[in-house]
Amino acid sequence: MDSDPNTTHYITLDGYVAIEQYRALYFIVMFTAYIIVICSNSTIVCLIWIHKNLHEPMYFFIAALLCNSILYSTAIYPKMMFEILSEKQEVTYSVCLLQYFCFYALIGSEFLLLTAMAYDRYLAICKPLHYSATMKKATVSFLIVFAWVMPACQVSVPTILNRNKQLCNVIFQGIICNSTIYRLHCANAGFLNIYGLLVLINLCFFPVIFECFTYARIFIITNSRGAEVRKKAVQTCLPHLLVLINLTCSATYDVLLVRIQTVFPKTVRLIMTFQVVLYHPLFHPFIYGLKMKEISKHLKSLLRIKKTEPN
Repeated sequence: MDSDPNTTHYITLDGYVAIEQYRALYFIVMFTAYIIVICSNSTIVCLIWIHKNLHEPMYFFIAALLCNSILYSTAIYPKMMFEILSEKQEVTYSVCLLQYFCFYALIGSEFLLLTAMAYDRYLAICKPLHYSATMKKATVSFLIVFAWVMPACQVSVPTILNRNKQLCNVIFQGIICNSTIYRLHCANAGFLNIYGLLVLINLCFFPVIFECFTYARIFIITNSRGAEVRKKAVQTCLPHLLVLINLTCSATYDVLLVRIQTVFPKTVRLIMTFQVVLYHPLFHPFIYGLKMKEISKHLKSLLRIKKTEPN
């Protein structure tokens, strides 16, 4: 169907499996996950804010990463819960574009924040004498702001260009508005595909290469400094590497979904999408709450205080 750019068009989200039968289950899972994401991430952010010994660049980057997870979940979960409870799983094209923007801008921000964290660890472990002079408060603030602004500016270009695209199809094969919305357009999105590839390289490929190189250098250098230094490096770098691997797997799935024309079975698409929206935001507080020694110590102390409070 041709679409008038001045007309509001509704897109049917055809990614749910047996929505009538499992509506309550879908909602309970999404609602529970959203509450856990908000509470767990916010708790660690508050711990970093309250405790002075956590007022270091590494922990500020972690706090920014957890805030990014809260924003990411808020851009996805409430909309999904509303659609699950609705009689028809429909969304306006403009709302779909807004979610598209938030989805990719925040994923890009996460890659850049992980890049800043890798650089911070490299300076702290490999060049400790230059660390204080380099990682000043102004530098940390700039890196965090840059990590949020840069992806938003780049993702805003295809979002704006897609706004007045004509739609020849209003059945969306998914539950999250990602780059597969291009398949709804009448015209071939040649320029947008090329631009999207450049953004992917800029926000994902280069950061991942930089992070892999940085952590490789850290492990090579610390390996020659003895077991104690190597152990400390692993303790501080391993959580970041695990988050990077998890994020890269999620991004790879999204890229393959767009680039490969093969139509995945609906159940497979739904499971993979839930992996991205459920597992990924819940992964951060688990990793940083348990694997980061100082955060874990304050978290355990907080839980002990709650257990000993009188009824």
